[in-house]
Amino acid sequence: MEQVRDRILDAVERLLVKGGVDAVRLDAAAAEAGVSKGGLLHHFPSKLALVQGVVRRLVDRFEAVLPGPDSPPGAFTRAWLDASIPLAAPEGEGPSSAVPVALLAAAGGPAVLDVLQERYRHWQIRLDEDGLPPGVSSLVRMAVDGWWTARLLGLAPPQGADHHRLRALVEDLIPPQPKEAE
Repeated sequence: MEQVRDRILDAVERLLVKGGVDAVRLDAAAAEAGVSKGGLLHHFPSKLALVQGVVRRLVDRFEAVLPGPDSPPGAFTRAWLDASIPLAAPEGEGPSSAVPVALLAAAGGPAVLDVLQERYRHWQIRLDEDGLPPGVSSLVRMAVDGWWTARLLGLAPPQGADHHRLRALVEDLIPPQPKEAE
């Protein structure tokens, strides 16, 4: 049952990458997933439910790489940076093959955006409680969010040496993790 659901969500992600929210139609999603329209409707009764399902799954994937609440000070903020901005500068400026979760949520309307906004409220609380000086975690989050938005939209994202230099500046905002006793 879960395999069919995942196959449908994978298909919807492919449609979203190819053509955005407008490309997601129930018949197109069913055909892309290789299921009947009735099978699709069993799992997702509407286009809204499909798009919400993709957003939930994408934020679950992101959240899975973030540390738990008992992590050392700064660990959540560092994980936010590491999960969002790669150490190596991405090659070229072609379109992303990943589904842009924030833009997807906004384009999907208020009911889809609510899913992302709720997670962001939770994440912001975690960032605020990450044990860093006030404002540091939020500044890192804002830098990261601006960075991937620039990359996604092709708004002159940092490349090459600039990528490395700017990432190092953001990383320097986060104190190093204490070394474990040997």
